[in-house]
Amino acid sequence: MIHRVRLPERGLFEAWRSAARIAISHRIAPEDIDWSDTFGLFEAAPLPDQAGPHQARVPPAFLRLAGSVIWHSAPERLGLLYQALWRIDRQQGDPLSQADPLGRRLNLMAKSVGRDIHKMHAFVRFRELPRTSRRRFAAWFEPEHDTLEPGSAFFVKRFADMDWIIASPRLTARYEAGKLSFHPGSIRPDLPKDASQELWATYYANIFNPARVKLAAMRAEMPKKYWKNLPETRLIPDMLKDAEARVARMHAAAAGIPRPGALPVSPRYRAAMPVPADLPDSLDAAGKAALQCRRCQLCEAATQTVWGEGAPSARLMLVGEQPGDREDLEGRPFVGPAGLLLREVMSDAGINPHEVWLTNAVKHFKFTPRGKKRLHQNPDRQEILHCRWWLRLELSFIRPELVVAFGASAAFALTGNAAPLTPRRGRIETGLHGGPVLITWHPSAILRQKSEAAMQLRRELAGDLASAASFAPAI
Repeated sequence: MIHRVRLPERGLFEAWRSAARIAISHRIAPEDIDWSDTFGLFEAAPLPDQAGPHQARVPPAFLRLAGSVIWHSAPERLGLLYQALWRIDRQQGDPLSQADPLGRRLNLMAKSVGRDIHKMHAFVRFRELPRTSRRRFAAWFEPEHDTLEPGSAFFVKRFADMDWIIASPRLTARYEAGKLSFHPGSIRPDLPKDASQELWATYYANIFNPARVKLAAMRAEMPKKYWKNLPETRLIPDMLKDAEARVARMHAAAAGIPRPGALPVSPRYRAAMPVPADLPDSLDAAGKAALQCRRCQLCEAATQTVWGEGAPSARLMLVGEQPGDREDLEGRPFVGPAGLLLREVMSDAGINPHEVWLTNAVKHFKFTPRGKKRLHQNPDRQEILHCRWWLRLELSFIRPELVVAFGASAAFALTGNAAPLTPRRGRIETGLHGGPVLITWHPSAILRQKSEAAMQLRRELAGDLASAASFAPAI
């Protein structure tokens, strides 16, 4: 008997997950399910209403992969994901591995979806509409995949103080009075021009550096298929045409004779300060690039960047607030008093420090000098936001099954939620990267308490880490 599944256009991942849970609970084979949205030639029945006796358990990596692949435009994606679920349940190889043909195909789909969401965040251009009680904006975008729904959360956080619409051929996202809703797609609307577009074009033209033009790199980051919806791209042909002349004028306007001593110093300076990649392509490259970080002012006083360390394929990532005095001097995370306490509690919870990834939400030490001492200061909101770029890189390369946030700063960096820590402690929240985040105390909080309170916090931290060690969600 063939079972035909009809899924809604919106809320697709949860709908597919619910249908797949029922199907696998009845041991319905992949070839007996039609996930397409068309009527076949053969008689088909719907899935059972209730779950069956079998419960499949899958690694978190499958849920992360499915949560990305589900937005791909290929109609066969639903069936491929169920094939992977079926094989995981029956322990038939590793359908998540790049070495497996199915795993390779699914990972390429997920990568394409991630790239499409990134391009949407970079290339959506809003135009202002006539104002009512709140400022109103609208934009048109043509994604390659069905990524408007998962990609809209970014705009909700960034533009929460205004109403906006993002229209696309398949779906329209509407944010009004603090509520996000989705509606059918449309043809491209006739949007009015506004002054901000001309201001943006002027700014873009003035920051254009003709001496650094690399056409292949520019087209890789800004594919030509997006150009028709970007106001600044109409300036590119003229700017490229005039690039050589502008470079010649820049050379002519440069200083003629360097000051004494500049020539011997410059080569040494350039050798000591290599230029990092704009977008590192590996965890090791990201760590080297972070050594040159100038995203905020904390680098000016700190001794060095403190990058994460541990197992690059770790199942657990442990994230603290920022380096302390000892970490700043040694260049390693969690080696000071709070780090030593953490390693003791990890040992109590059965966690090997060499099998996890240890890092911080902020990579430089923030302090106030007091005599010969450097007193710790909490990083502020903007410093955490600036450093979140590096944290996202670590998450994207390591892809942990669970992230543990130590303290309020780490919890805010990972989830965007600045609510008080006490009622959230011990709970799992969804991070900005889409994965689970367990909130718990920072080890330094234990060091600041008196004996009884310190013991209670230590027991709670140990219990949370023990829960993290045994974390394995069901589908």
